[in-house]
Amino acid sequence: MTLTRRQMLLSSLSTVALATLAGRPAWATIDPVGHEGGTLTFVISPSPQILTSAMTTAGAEQVVSAKISDSLFTYDFDMNIQPQLATSYDVSEDGKTVTFHLRQGVKWHDGTPFTSRDVAYTCMKVWKVLHGRGRTIFKDVTEVQTPDDHTAVFVMTAPSPGMLKSLAAQQTQLLPAHLYEGTDPMTNPYNLKPVGTGPFKFVSFVSGDNLVLEKNEDYWDAGKPHLDKLVFRFVSDPATVTAGLESGEFDLVNQSLLPKPDLPRLEASGKFDITTKGYEFQNEMQMIEFNLDDPVMSNPKVREALAYAIDKQWLVDNVFFGYGKVANTPLHYQLTQLYDETDVPRYDYDPMKAVKLLEEAGYKRGTLELTVDPLPYGEYQNMTANYLREAFRGIGVKLTVRNEDFAGFVKRVYTDRDFQFTVNLLTGGSDPTIGTHRTYWSKSFAKGVGFSNGSHYDSPEMDKILEAASAEMDEEKRIGLYHAFQKLAMTDLPVLPLVAVESVTVANKRVHNHTINAHGTYADFAEVWVDPKA
Repeated sequence: MTLTRRQMLLSSLSTVALATLAGRPAWATIDPVGHEGGTLTFVISPSPQILTSAMTTAGAEQVVSAKISDSLFTYDFDMNIQPQLATSYDVSEDGKTVTFHLRQGVKWHDGTPFTSRDVAYTCMKVWKVLHGRGRTIFKDVTEVQTPDDHTAVFVMTAPSPGMLKSLAAQQTQLLPAHLYEGTDPMTNPYNLKPVGTGPFKFVSFVSGDNLVLEKNEDYWDAGKPHLDKLVFRFVSDPATVTAGLESGEFDLVNQSLLPKPDLPRLEASGKFDITTKGYEFQNEMQMIEFNLDDPVMSNPKVREALAYAIDKQWLVDNVFFGYGKVANTPLHYQLTQLYDETDVPRYDYDPMKAVKLLEEAGYKRGTLELTVDPLPYGEYQNMTANYLREAFRGIGVKLTVRNEDFAGFVKRVYTDRDFQFTVNLLTGGSDPTIGTHRTYWSKSFAKGVGFSNGSHYDSPEMDKILEAASAEMDEEKRIGLYHAFQKLAMTDLPVLPLVAVESVTVANKRVHNHTINAHGTYADFAEVWVDPKA
């Protein structure tokens, strides 16, 4: 059966919670009707640093790598599990053992059979150690047993109701153990010349310019993919992206990587599909991460003052052009069961209160100078940072906006710790354990691990809440824990949520099946086809 959200949450209470999953899902797809072949040009930014998402949460890496290699599952728009490299799974009565039954006949692109050894290696040596979200998701996994080539048994110290919602290629991509064992995964040369199990094979990569993939003729899902070639172009200038779409040079752009004011014109032309679907797995939040190791940012009154100086609704209206909502808690509003603003501290726009708090913190008007580092991913973080510069000027704070490339940002924030605060964009995921915990759980902090507790927030009370929530199988108790989480997060304020983002995908109408599940353009594109006559 295909599990509902509630059944997925409670599956570990069943002795045999067997989800028998057969065949690739076909919801909302349009048959290619003989249109095999062709090339699709997909624009993303920034250029990926590596070509696997097994050890990073960076967006560009997730987009490209999911086409090259699979994971255990994929998910429909309602987050129901659909098969990929796992065809079914069983959960023990105590929820501490999950057995995955793996698809047979799958080969890596070099011809080596895919086996449970690959699952065990990737989980224990990569996801748990190097992945910003995986360190939280798989924290309770103590070992992965491999009784045979097509069975992988996750043994855990506690149930993990969120884990089964996280096993998609964009987030938990599997790596070939025969090419990674005995190496440093972070420096393995196959990170830049990947060998996967997916519908497309690596051809060439020019950092900062393009990535070329070609059809995997030996893909396990017979008859797919439909495309002959998939070309990624890395274009940072939003105006150039729009011009390329209009001229036909580019076929598709995701993640709102073009100016929002251009959307009405593109839609009116009748040449493009424009959708906010396909981000159900994402639930993205734009936020400020305060560096609590910085002597100024460690003062809670300073953090509160800056929060009161920001008009979040202005950001929604003028930066995101209505594609989003004001964020008053760390959880995205689409997590309707868990989202709750009741008794949560609010920091509504109040510049005078901001000035007063700064004075109480010892900073008279005009004496405080700060620096912000916006994430160089699209234009919106930089636009927000420029707004903050003007908003903070109104309370007597001089703000310098420091711009750098993606690699420089990651090194500065997560390795060197040489920053005061960021404007970041982080994926919360379809369950808080997937993307939200890593920002607040103290054990997520590790120098060099990107997008994982950048604040260096360390609260025993918060850790207790998060650890209890990650293992709680009673739905009502879990909801209560996340209400407590939201209240404490907004009280301590290591992170200031700004906007719950609604991302947009724009595609030429000749492109079909680009958004058929919760991953949208982060999916494998095995179903995508192009109509050369359109």
